Amino acid sequence: MMTTDTISATNRDRLLVLVAAILFSTGGAAVKACTLSAWQVASFRSAVAVLAILVLVPTSRRGWTRHTWMVGIAYAGTMISFVLANKLTTAANAIFLQGSAPLYVLLLGPWLLGEKTRLRQLLLMATIAVGMVFFFIGSQPVSSTAPDPFTGNVFGMATGLCYGLCIMGLRWIGRGSDDIGPTTAAVCCGNLIAAFVALPMALPVSSSTPTDWAMVIFLGVVQIGVAYAFLVRGVSRVPALEASLILLVEPVLSPMWAWLVHEETPTMWALTGGAIILGATVTMALSRDRKRLQ
Repeated sequence: MMTTDTISATNRDRLLVLVAAILFSTGGAAVKACTLSAWQVASFRSAVAVLAILVLVPTSRRGWTRHTWMVGIAYAGTMISFVLANKLTTAANAIFLQGSAPLYVLLLGPWLLGEKTRLRQLLLMATIAVGMVFFFIGSQPVSSTAPDPFTGNVFGMATGLCYGLCIMGLRWIGRGSDDIGPTTAAVCCGNLIAAFVALPMALPVSSSTPTDWAMVIFLGVVQIGVAYAFLVRGVSRVPALEASLILLVEPVLSPMWAWLVHEETPTMWALTGGAIILGATVTMALSRDRKRLQ
């Protein structure tokens, strides 16, 4: 029987997950507000994030193994391609295409994790694929915050692929254990790899402003470090289904921040594709939870 204290703690943890999702959602707008190049933002953001996570999430300081470094490669790909996508296309396109990660999980899961794919999952895969096509229909207007939408959309697809591999990797190293150490360590490894991989393209820094460095610090400390600290603390008592649905606040809010800060407006095609991907993701989460209860 749940006591009042238990319910209060659970509600607090739900709030922590929600705040984490809100902080994650600021990434697109903050990346666009920084005049440093995409490679510079990717490298310096991840370098700051490593330090922030090590300080704010103590479990990240242990469990660094060959497996966490392997998963870190996929996480690094996610971090770098996300910044590249946001610098070239709209924040909406970048975050919605990242949301296509479940497609790659369902496609590659049988080979990498030995998980069976069912008919319902195949239908969801097809739905997500259709949603992705919408981002390449029509022409996205070129703007100061989206100078090369097509290339940015391609990087957005790469973000979805890398994020899908990262999800599978985190599931792989976390199997059969409640210890979150390897998971948080993989996040640290990924940021460290991203910082060093992007560094050669990031140097030299020819020009920058105090605002640029403020954005880099915000992205590394708040948008990644603090957000992960809240998420790690919050998910301990929040059911997986609830947590996954709360985290969908990120793709909903990300285009809103870009609109408020940069007056960036995604096309109706992109919004339609994003709605399809989000709808398929919610359906997948609900069906997975229903299966656990059977």
